[in-house]
Amino acid sequence: MENNPEVLLKVDRLCQYFKMGAGQELHAVDDVSFEIHKGEVFGLVGESGCGKTTTGRSIIKLYDITSGNVYFKNQRICAGIRSYKDAVKAARAEYRAEVAEVKKLIKADKAEGKTEVRAEYSERLKVAEEKYHSVMKEQTANIRAAKFDNNKCNQTYAAEQMRLVREEYEPKLAAETDEAKKAALEKEFKEQLRLAKKSRIMNKMQMIFQDPIASLDPRMTVRDIIAEGLIIRGIKDKKYIDEQVYKMLDLVGLVPEHAGRYPHEFSGGQRQRIGIARAIILNPELIIADEPISALDVSIQAQVINLLNELRERLGLTILFIAHDLSVVKYFSDKIAVMYYGKMVEFATSDELFDHPLHPYTKSLLSAIPLPDPEFEKGRKRIVYNPIAEHDYSVDKPVMREVAPEHFIYCNEAEFEKYKNEIAEREAEKKKAAEKAAAKTSAKPAEVKVEKNTTEPAKSEKPVKKTVKKSSAGGSATKKTTAKKKE
Repeated sequence: MENNPEVLLKVDRLCQYFKMGAGQELHAVDDVSFEIHKGEVFGLVGESGCGKTTTGRSIIKLYDITSGNVYFKNQRICAGIRSYKDAVKAARAEYRAEVAEVKKLIKADKAEGKTEVRAEYSERLKVAEEKYHSVMKEQTANIRAAKFDNNKCNQTYAAEQMRLVREEYEPKLAAETDEAKKAALEKEFKEQLRLAKKSRIMNKMQMIFQDPIASLDPRMTVRDIIAEGLIIRGIKDKKYIDEQVYKMLDLVGLVPEHAGRYPHEFSGGQRQRIGIARAIILNPELIIADEPISALDVSIQAQVINLLNELRERLGLTILFIAHDLSVVKYFSDKIAVMYYGKMVEFATSDELFDHPLHPYTKSLLSAIPLPDPEFEKGRKRIVYNPIAEHDYSVDKPVMREVAPEHFIYCNEAEFEKYKNEIAEREAEKKKAAEKAAAKTSAKPAEVKVEKNTTEPAKSEKPVKKTVKKSSAGGSATKKTTAKKKE
């Protein structure tokens, strides 16, 4: 990640609300922000119903987001307008409150017999009106831009791809003198321009769904399912399509003979492999894997995870991996974000999160991971997370704060200080342990030197030691040793 700092996906204050009747809303995803760098695996974990899947579906535009922005390769692909409308409402309420206050003051002056309106009142009204109109103008422009980016992101991307194709082919056509080669190049140029016109930025993002049965059309063959993306993209060459389908089947561990079969003829693991093949045939840069192994057997889960790992290295994929199995996420992810009730409560690198969890909910999740050790499982204590008992947000409201480099916690000021102290204590303990280890390593060479000095002349010193020990008991021992030497 340090070698490739390019941000491929940026999620900025994403909110996804669903209506639940008159005046009620379900905040499925509430103010979630994160970045995914190119080539890394970003794990999104949490219990069922916390908003993980909704986050993935919102990013890939299966839902129109309520508020916030999603950027893919520095282009805004999702934009919600709720925050802009709320800003307009707040500005209108503030302006009306100011007008009501000024009217109240004028009325009080009239009650005292003052008929002329003070200049300060007029100035206050003028400033309030200018501020209100400024906010209205700014937020109206924001709403218009958000709607355009949300609805026209694919057209904008296609126009950019067409420009790049023209820049590549027009100089070649101008420089080519051979009529036959020029005609072939012009034909190729027109085909590439046609494909660029049909290209969509969302083709660079694909999703692997949780249920391998429901995500495949039972009336379509495997060939049709995998090739559907190429056909929609505008590719008409049947030979090329078949080659790509067989290539994808080989990549995911299936054979060309499977192309003519229907989804019901496969096992759950094979169906998921078909779903992976369908996702990678368009050569995407980002894969959103929505719990791709939760519906599979344990042995098949390992095969699918290893397959995703191989594809990641071979194709250079970036993966948003959604799961609730923390042991799998630790093995597979570079960074992990923990969600609870639509909020992101903790975010850190994989090693940091598992070695030093700070948020009580993260500790609760980690305590639920079973280990294949009966003795350990007998004594394992399950940590129960109770948000009412753990937090007091009545006065000081929580926000995402960075307590350590690349380690963020959803907390208020008091909790922030507590977590910082916890980290400081941990660092102090690490320092003490390192100093003890350094002291031991510095003392060991001296001991080795002493041993070497006493044992180097082993042949000459051993008889002397024996002689000294035995001489203390009597003088006959020395005579025997000297006699042996003479012999």
